Amino acid sequence: MLADALLIIDYTNDFVARHGALTCGEPAQKIAANLVQLANQYLEAGKWVILPTDVHVADDPYHPETKLFATHNVRDSWGRELYGELDQWYHHHQNDPHVMMMDKTRYSSFAGTTLDLDLRARQVSSVALTGVCTDICVLHTAVDAYNLGYQITVYEDAVATMTETGQEWALNHFKTVLGARIL
Repeated sequence: MLADALLIIDYTNDFVARHGALTCGEPAQKIAANLVQLANQYLEAGKWVILPTDVHVADDPYHPETKLFATHNVRDSWGRELYGELDQWYHHHQNDPHVMMMDKTRYSSFAGTTLDLDLRARQVSSVALTGVCTDICVLHTAVDAYNLGYQITVYEDAVATMTETGQEWALNHFKTVLGARIL
């Protein structure tokens, strides 16, 4: 059973490509086809496909990530473009009313965005989470989704992160602490 909306989180060159600023590397590259397959499956079922995508200003002294991570996902840069097959998929479907790309500036796709309002306006009560990084942005989005009352599904073969330990920990946390369905 599909969730009401599929979220593909932060699947950009900086997080996925070999030379990305904060790349998850090969594990993230391997999920590209799965993301496109899921996106097509959700669209064919009349569901929503939402792409919450990290965006930053280079060397922003007020953003907490500036002190933690290398500059990444700068607006209008190669690093912020969607990676590979997903970029092609998005450009083909960007005018579909069931597809939306949205900016986010924090780990959670809900923090400082209209995502919750947008989902509720569309009568969405369940979300499927995919993308990167499993133990950072996907995790923080899942925690907020849980706290907002959404039912959560995580596609294990459509999330990736920088370490195997982080991947395992996050998947276990989704299931045992957030009550997520892991597929």
